[in-house]
Amino acid sequence: MTCGAAQILLKSSALVPAQPLVLAGSGPLLLLISAQLHRAGVAIEAILDTTPKHQYFSALKHLPGAFRNLPLLAKGVGLLSELRRAGIRRITGASQLEAVAGNDERIGAVRFSAGGERRELPCATLLVHQGVVPNVQLTRALELQHDRDELQQCWRPRIDTWGESSRPGIFVAGDSAGIAGALAAEAFGTLVALQAAHQLDRLSATERDAQARDAQAELGRQRAIRPFLDALYRPAREFLLPADETIVCRCEEVTAGELRRMVDDGCRGPNQTKAFCRSGMGPCRAGCAG
Repeated sequence: MTCGAAQILLKSSALVPAQPLVLAGSGPLLLLISAQLHRAGVAIEAILDTTPKHQYFSALKHLPGAFRNLPLLAKGVGLLSELRRAGIRRITGASQLEAVAGNDERIGAVRFSAGGERRELPCATLLVHQGVVPNVQLTRALELQHDRDELQQCWRPRIDTWGESSRPGIFVAGDSAGIAGALAAEAFGTLVALQAAHQLDRLSATERDAQARDAQAELGRQRAIRPFLDALYRPAREFLLPADETIVCRCEEVTAGELRRMVDDGCRGPNQTKAFCRSGMGPCRAGCAG
């Protein structure tokens, strides 16, 4: 399952995954959920960090901006230190992940490449994570204009500095407008409220601008670290273009290869693909074909 799903189960129901446990992927949430599970008494077999090594160098040019948000930067360093003190293995440069079935057809191990060799670890649960992107289902349904985020390989709604979208009167704030975290969402929400009050003639432009200064400064601090994080944790190519045998719709057991064959046969959109192979039509209705 995903790290996000495991975090929800832990927080909402105090449930933890079966052990031995392996976490694999890239991004800050991978470290956070690892620490949270460790604090809950879960034994972690290993953390497989799939961040490509060359991205550490690509992110260096953004490091000065990241220092504007020292608390968040320190939190990340603190999580790494906590996991190291706990003796949890963190294997960097992992690639070619493969879940291996055990005798009962459930997962029994995870196979991967690291350090130039093929390795295998036993696990009863594999948690995966490849970053967080904005949820744009509602903004797409409203036919708002969107821009492509090439670093994170996702779409985000086009908004102005006050959060107003391409359709006047519709505002987008928080992570739906671009991943920046809870504190940024709070500051951005304040800006949206001030602009709405101005448009309703409850505040003059001068009053709006004066009241917005603190929120704008906070939003700037929270966003300053994003270029560094986005460059460092850009999804690796192997996850953007999975191998043919990779299952992309678990409910209907549809593989990436099957979807590619659908495209070759003439399918040009997710709805038509669903009609052909039911991808995204199972119990989770995750819209996998999209």
